[in-house]
Amino acid sequence: MKKLRASSSFILAFEIALFCAGCVSSTRVGQLEPRKGDEVVAAGQFFHTGTRVVLWMDPGGYDAYRVERRFGPFEKSSWEISRMNNPHLETPNRYGLRHAALTPEQIEQVRGGGWDLPLLQTVVDQFVMHFDVAGTSRKCFETLQDDRCLSVHFMLDVDGTIYQTLDQKERAWHATTSNDRSIGVEIANVGAYGVNGKTPFAEWYQTTNGQTILTIPARYNDTKLRRPGFVARPARPQPVYGNIQGEDLVQYDFTPEQYQSLIKLTAAMCKIFPKIKCRYPTGANGKLIPRKLPDDQLTNYEGIIGHYHIQTNKVDPGPAFQWDYVITNAQKILDSEKFKKLLSPRAADMAGK
Repeated sequence: MKKLRASSSFILAFEIALFCAGCVSSTRVGQLEPRKGDEVVAAGQFFHTGTRVVLWMDPGGYDAYRVERRFGPFEKSSWEISRMNNPHLETPNRYGLRHAALTPEQIEQVRGGGWDLPLLQTVVDQFVMHFDVAGTSRKCFETLQDDRCLSVHFMLDVDGTIYQTLDQKERAWHATTSNDRSIGVEIANVGAYGVNGKTPFAEWYQTTNGQTILTIPARYNDTKLRRPGFVARPARPQPVYGNIQGEDLVQYDFTPEQYQSLIKLTAAMCKIFPKIKCRYPTGANGKLIPRKLPDDQLTNYEGIIGHYHIQTNKVDPGPAFQWDYVITNAQKILDSEKFKKLLSPRAADMAGK
């Protein structure tokens, strides 16, 4: 009996030692893994961006994995009630599986959520720019989740706060034919309009002494920005004119805070997904293409892209979007030494790096 107890004690001690050998010496069971608040998630791994990010799992985040409506009375938000009240809600999930480029064996591997980062990196090669028309990220999520049965990976609010609503492994519904291969971001902005048409600008923008302020209308009184007391101003005080899809349009620019966050997010996307080249679609003259790309060119394109490059009925991110500014500064970040180490400690540990 004593020999049996001694043998059992030895086995237990050996198992404990074996378990601890695989542990990081500085961690303990139940220890909190700290986050900096700038991480995005791809295939379950955390990556730094250098700017504020609110994840779907964070307080105040927007969770596109939920099947119920996010806003309105809770007792009427369930999927069963929602689909009866809104015919646009055709399925409880507002996202799907990136399957177009996968083999049957790979589909079986990932259909339950089992994406690994290397596989995801072979699939994702476009980062799609949208303006949300809603004007704020809160209203944008309400439109996508509660009204239209759509989704997007990121939303960028007027104060520069980024919201991630889904892991980037998911096929968000935001860009039709590019959904299987792309990441999408909805940038808060009321949009672009025909130069002779009706616009909502008078409700959103007020100009005094050459200074233009973006004011969220009173009917959006339940919208709270993450930065208390933030005053939003477009990067350029006057409306910007341009031609997209052959139509003359006018639009107010995005805020400087949005541009700074988008530049960092763009750099992060290019770093996480090497097939997303830090560039935008250009013609033979080297200038931005302001219309939908021909199908063969779109099929072969890898990089940063506008919604209007994908669909003829879209004009976002609009004529005010500063492509050169975003791409040039994102590339500078990619070239800098301080950006070389992108993986968080958790992601590095999971990746075995």
